[in-house]
Amino acid sequence: MPLSYKNRNYVGSIFGGSLFAAVDPIPMIQLMYLLDEKYIVWDKSAQIRFKRPAREHVYALFEFADDEIQEIIQKVQTEKEIEHPKVTYITNKSGDTVYCEVTKMIYIADKEFYKSKRRNA
Repeated sequence: MPLSYKNRNYVGSIFGGSLFAAVDPIPMIQLMYLLDEKYIVWDKSAQIRFKRPAREHVYALFEFADDEIQEIIQKVQTEKEIEHPKVTYITNKSGDTVYCEVTKMIYIADKEFYKSKRRNA
């Protein structure tokens, strides 16, 4: 995300809401595409921790490791529904300065379990 007049706050750094909005939907949507249609995926909650003011263009890397996906699948098979924390760091271009970290709690459930749970609610 570039620093511009559109997202600069009163003190000249990127507005925190813009930092959050840039990250908000990605982990959930990414996980939906990495898992198959046997799963329900929802954002459950989010937390942003500001580390320092962002006064330059910022970047974020979104990735799920193969072993992380396998762990999620295994837990859902066992527990039927889980909450999985996913942290995304907003950094400078080289990744060595962290401006903030966004932790998303993602709900993942077996689709049949989820449907049954909703019917019985």
